[in-house]
Amino acid sequence: MSALPTHPYLVRNAEDAERLWFHGGGVHTWLAKEEDTAGAFLLCEMAMDGGKMTPLHTHPADETLIVLEGELLLHLDGTEHTVTAGGVALAPAGLPHAFMVLSDQARMLCLHTPGTCEAFYLGASDPLGPGESEGTVDFARVAASAAANGGIELLGPPPFTARLNAAT
Repeated sequence: MSALPTHPYLVRNAEDAERLWFHGGGVHTWLAKEEDTAGAFLLCEMAMDGGKMTPLHTHPADETLIVLEGELLLHLDGTEHTVTAGGVALAPAGLPHAFMVLSDQARMLCLHTPGTCEAFYLGASDPLGPGESEGTVDFARVAASAAANGGIELLGPPPFTARLNAAT
């Protein structure tokens, strides 16, 4: 006899998932939240436009990125890596990292294990209505949510400045 699970099973189609505009830039479709998994993990799909960058940051959870479409430049602990569609990257808990969307658009799955970052993301997001797919980028709101909710530590600006300056 197997042990009983610590949380109920979950079945959720993308069209039934909560869609939010994340003020760091992009649409987040929440496939599994903390309450769904008893805190075991968070899973969302992120759809982002080209040029979107994150500040250098860390999480108290492992962050796995699975690129579904497009191309990302990932900065992991001072080293840059390109991740293309079908690729995966893992930023272990506490490792400084950031990413930039290199393609015109990108979609990826973002998995946090354990699910300790939900309050941060929700505090930096607003619900999207049917047919809505964009909002305002507001890094002050992202920083305020990080300070109020934890789940992320912002370490500094995006580390891609040298690359961007070389391109101009």
